[in-house]
Parts: sequence; structure tokens; C-alpha cells
Amino acid sequence: LRFIPLSQRGIYFISVVENFPSDISTGIEYGWACVGNGDVPKMVWSIGWNPFYMYIKKSETTLSSFKDDFYGEILSIVIRRYIQSEKNFSSLEALISAVQEDTEEAKRQLDLPEHLKLKVNNFFHLLEGKRVNH
Repeated sequence: LRFIPLSQRGIYFISVVENFPSDISTGIEYGWACVGNGDVPKMVWSIGWNPFYMYIKKSETTLSSFKDDFYGEILSIVIRRYIQSEKNFSSLEALISAVQEDTEEAKRQLDLPEHLKLKVNNFFHLLEGKRVNH
């Protein structure tokens, strides 16, 4: 999946999410992400209605270790595995705890050989001057 983020730090406008393939399930998933032709860090992806915040439209958030803002850059993502469906939380602390647990699970899983091989996939290397459909 490739798209151009329209905001900073991995939170995307609803119009971007509405153009994702319809078969992308809601919930928490993990995989690899790359900005332009940069490094390919581990990432955790959340797509859905984020019940804790009572969103009325589907939204997407990518949690990764990108050091800089990537507004307007091409973001390439390989979603590797589904962790869990979205759920509501009784408190912000419970939400933060769940995000931390999901992140740790993703880190452990992405260190497995079957997931590591995707990190070096040619998908993450854009040809100079190539445009993506968006």
C-alpha cells in the first residue's frame, strides 16, 4: 500500500482513508513502513473508528520510529499481521497500556525471519521520479 500523507506524524485525513482498498480490515496490525527511499522501520497500524475517541468516520494512524515529519512524502506500507480488533477502553491509561502491549508484540513478531525478509523487499525502493497513484 502506498500513499502520500496529508498530515504530520502518521495521522491521516479522512479523505485518504476513504480511498484505501475496501477489504482493509479495521483493528490493529503490524508491518513495515518506509518514507520515500529511506529506512524501513517496524510499524503498528490502527485503522477504524477509534471508539475511545468516538470518531464518526474511519481513520488511520501509523505508529513508527520515523525521526522527521513526512508531510507530502510517499509512505509505503507492508501490513504483515493482524493483532486485534478495535475496542473501547475505560480510561486513557488503559488505551496507552494496550498500545504499548501491541507495539511490543509487533516488535517481537517482526524480528522473526519470515517477517524480516519483507523489510528488504524491492517494494520499498522507489524508482527515481516515479509517481504513485493517489
